Amino acid sequence: MFAPVLALGPRLDRAGAILLPTLARLVFAGVLLAYFWASGATKLGEGALGLIQPAGGAYAQIFPRAFEAAGYNTANLGLWHWAVVTAGTWAEFILPALIVLGLFTRLAALGMIGFVVMQSLTDIVGHGADAATIGAWFDRASDALILDQRAFWVLGLAVLALFGAGPLSADRLLFRNAP
Repeated sequence: MFAPVLALGPRLDRAGAILLPTLARLVFAGVLLAYFWASGATKLGEGALGLIQPAGGAYAQIFPRAFEAAGYNTANLGLWHWAVVTAGTWAEFILPALIVLGLFTRLAALGMIGFVVMQSLTDIVGHGADAATIGAWFDRASDALILDQRAFWVLGLAVLALFGAGPLSADRLLFRNAP
């Protein structure tokens, strides 16, 4: 009586190992790729040097309190601030692209998880997000921008970090014979 149901388990396990990573990358591409690229674009400075000379708005987004204390003048901030802002800007372009391509996916997913955690902490501490924006788990509302929404982002990224990119990926082509 239960044999057909029990036989379904191993089949779902095999299908899950193929489908989950591929679907996680597809959902990431559909939901978050344009979000992160648009956010990164707001941080680029002007002209050809924009990749290494971020816009003032980048400092306002990443270091809101320090930028305010510096009189909104990037020259009053140090090398550390420039390095973090520049790396963060590049990360918003590079890590999502790697995930969508399925290239170095586990590393890119771990990097994105760290990015989302830092983004959330910056929103809470640096920008002073209110309680409604932060949200709470185990309540009736599921629409908080930080705890609720970003938990789902991290869940999808965790699938990629744990299972890899799936069969339709650059990782599979490059590392086909890897253990």
